[in-house]
Amino acid sequence: MDSFDIKNAPLEIERKFLIEYPDIAALQAMPDYRVVQMEQSYLQAADDFIGGRIRRISDGGRVRFVYTYKERLSDLTRREFEREITAEEYDELLPRRTPDTITIRKDRHIFRFEGLTYELDVYEFWDDKATLEAEVQSEDTPIPIPPCVKLIGEVTHDRRYNNSQLALNQGKIE
Repeated sequence: MDSFDIKNAPLEIERKFLIEYPDIAALQAMPDYRVVQMEQSYLQAADDFIGGRIRRISDGGRVRFVYTYKERLSDLTRREFEREITAEEYDELLPRRTPDTITIRKDRHIFRFEGLTYELDVYEFWDDKATLEAEVQSEDTPIPIPPCVKLIGEVTHDRRYNNSQLALNQGKIE
């Protein structure tokens, strides 16, 4: 893995919501709708390696692989370093998966609503709920909830809903 300077990585500000399992047909009718399939694994840090996550993303017949490392600045804001990697790099990194975690498999439904881009994740281990995220420019940006989504509550500040924790707890919320 190439080294990188996380201090110069761009900021990511996002809010996350727990929602009822969505009506997929209603999502498909949203503006700029598309869906991608993801496999996501979290990597264990070691003396020679900083950790992070890797993804295998299938998007309309195209498969790509991405390595990401995030540095938490607050519950809403992180620095995010991300780069595409080769299939070979992905296969080399996969054995570094954090012990006792699962590879998360999810369908990510992406769409626009009232000027924001939303990412709605449907996980293979849940059949009654999903998560909805919106990336924003500032921590105080209002987040309009699309009418096709039934909100359970905001979970931005609840780390149990972080994907890394879902991987560790195999989708179970304690």
